[in-house]
Amino acid sequence: MKTLSLGYSPCPNDTFIFYALIHAKIETGELKFSEILLDVETLNRKALNAELDLTKISYHAFGHLRDKYCLLRAGGALGKGCGPLVVAKHDHTMKDLRNKKIAIPGKLTTAFLLLQLYDPVFRLLPFPQSLNPFLIEMPFHKIMDAVATEKVDAGLIIHESRFTYPSYGLKQVTDLGEWWEKETGLPIPLGCIIGKHSLGKTVNKNINTLVRQSIEYAFKNKSEPTDYIKVHSQELSDDVINRHINLYVNDYSLDVGPDGEKAVMELLARAENSGIIPRSKGPVFI
Repeated sequence: MKTLSLGYSPCPNDTFIFYALIHAKIETGELKFSEILLDVETLNRKALNAELDLTKISYHAFGHLRDKYCLLRAGGALGKGCGPLVVAKHDHTMKDLRNKKIAIPGKLTTAFLLLQLYDPVFRLLPFPQSLNPFLIEMPFHKIMDAVATEKVDAGLIIHESRFTYPSYGLKQVTDLGEWWEKETGLPIPLGCIIGKHSLGKTVNKNINTLVRQSIEYAFKNKSEPTDYIKVHSQELSDDVINRHINLYVNDYSLDVGPDGEKAVMELLARAENSGIIPRSKGPVFI
């Protein structure tokens, strides 16, 4: 029996996806998985140090990790109408926010990559480098409160925040996912599952199959993972949990598919051409 470390976030989409895998609801053969639940930016950092065998990370972070990890085809967050938002307490345009304080959920998040691609004024080159004084990193769940209390002028929000920001009295400035879709005609790649190259292609392909089976189990038994999901999302209502899962777990989660592949390659190419991530000729998917 081989035990592999598996990192993912406590967000409902991830706990929904991995419920069956972690709770032995599907047959995993000689593989066993030890889950590590952390905020996605923390997982991004751990992956930079190759601390985890398998992990959910941001596609942005994967751009820095292609020499260490390969991309699984299943388990990711990719779709339309699910991108990060820029929100503010007062009426603003994106041009208004240049040289204003903006809270971001991490330098390695896909949300921050999209912000940089949207407008070079928000760009940070090269990586790693201290953020410019107008970009303030903080955990994603603290951003809306910081905007509402005017500690910052705007916030870049992700995850379930796109459902709850109106309750903080905030207004949408722009939808970066919508911008991406208009620019490219492609879905937006947000988060992905990666496996160490050192595990070998056979093991990574086996893991990919297991992740897909775990999702299929959850789809067929939708109420069963509920308690596990709620343990890790205690502040979310049932409605927000369901909307979150319905938005971020979809056909692309089962397999990235041709459109998903195009979207991932387009995102990486734009990030490379902008100098935000290093160029790589290595394979992307398993």
